[in-house]
Amino acid sequence: MPALPMLSSGVRQYLLVTGNYWAFTLTDGALRMLVVLHFHSLGYTPLQIAALFLFYEIFGVITNLVGGYLGARLGLNRTMNIGLGLQVAALLMLTVPAPWLSIAWVMGAQAMSGIAKDLNKMSAKSSIKLLVPDSQQGTLYKWVAILTGSKNALKGVGFFLGGALLALLGFRGALLMMASLLALIWLASLLLLKKDLGKAKAKPRFRDILSKSRAINILSAARLFLFGARDVWFVVALPVYLSSVFGWDFWMVGGFLAAWVIGYGLVQSCAPALTRKISGKARGQVPDGRAAFVWAALLAGLPAAIALGLYSGLSAHWVLLGGLLVFGALFAVNSSLHSYLIVSYAKADGVSLDVGFYYMSNAMGRLLGTLLSGWVYQAYGLEACLWISSAFVLFAALISLGLPRHAD
Repeated sequence: MPALPMLSSGVRQYLLVTGNYWAFTLTDGALRMLVVLHFHSLGYTPLQIAALFLFYEIFGVITNLVGGYLGARLGLNRTMNIGLGLQVAALLMLTVPAPWLSIAWVMGAQAMSGIAKDLNKMSAKSSIKLLVPDSQQGTLYKWVAILTGSKNALKGVGFFLGGALLALLGFRGALLMMASLLALIWLASLLLLKKDLGKAKAKPRFRDILSKSRAINILSAARLFLFGARDVWFVVALPVYLSSVFGWDFWMVGGFLAAWVIGYGLVQSCAPALTRKISGKARGQVPDGRAAFVWAALLAGLPAAIALGLYSGLSAHWVLLGGLLVFGALFAVNSSLHSYLIVSYAKADGVSLDVGFYYMSNAMGRLLGTLLSGWVYQAYGLEACLWISSAFVLFAALISLGLPRHAD
């Protein structure tokens, strides 16, 4: 902390943005677990629970598309503060008396939370592009991996926090506590984030929100299927399966998923070292489109293998939990590679336009996965969700073949 004043103004602003992003991530992970577990305990079906997140994902698509434009015009600090304020409002919306918690009301609160989350993500991911020179791609890969990994580790802590707070304070008490703490962080952010980090020199036109870069378009399409592959079984099907089939209580479901996401985040943070060591690349060399294809191909068959293990009658605990660990590690590397590639491909001036477009595709993948997670699990079971997951990863790998590659 004593060294903080010695840092450049831009770096200090970025650290503050990152700190806000981390605080927001804790509440986002906790809120998701609270909603899934609370409404499952009230007797909601998996499809109804998935519907609760429908607006969260739909408005995430819209926010990423429009948010990049707003970030380029207004500055990333302002979009960050708007996101924090909206999340406080979303948490408070869910503290109303129980009879008011209709599906439509909860979907509205989730819509506000989805807008808030993607404004925060876009602000943080875009900021890092402005701090690393284009000539230092190895450093950029490392910084993106650390930011992405630490965020997901904290989201895992948020999952555990959600399950724990639901057991200790109840649904309404947990929401009130999180809203109060995040409101304090939001007020501090309003005072400290003063510089318009990320504001484009040339005012972008609204039509600029649609990317014109072939590499970004291809990467965005691959990202859609990659994250659809995760969420088709992770968002609704897995927590409900652990609760209803394994008989786990709130603490166990929240604790396990928290540990999984924390481990996933740690692997993401180590992705630069892992990809360099496994591929045999020298220090300073960075991945390209070939690496995105190879790592997606490695992941593609795993969900199908888990489904076959469950179908064959092997111990569901060993097959599912062991498969989840391997899936988490491979998916983490894929996600970290993608996060680096989008920041690398994006233009420095108005970076949020390209990053926002890319994360719009990410949100579309989550939306598709969330809807399928509830419907397919309810109609056909977890094994069907896993087969769809494998197919989606395969699509992501094939699309990645079109990404630019380094000259040999």
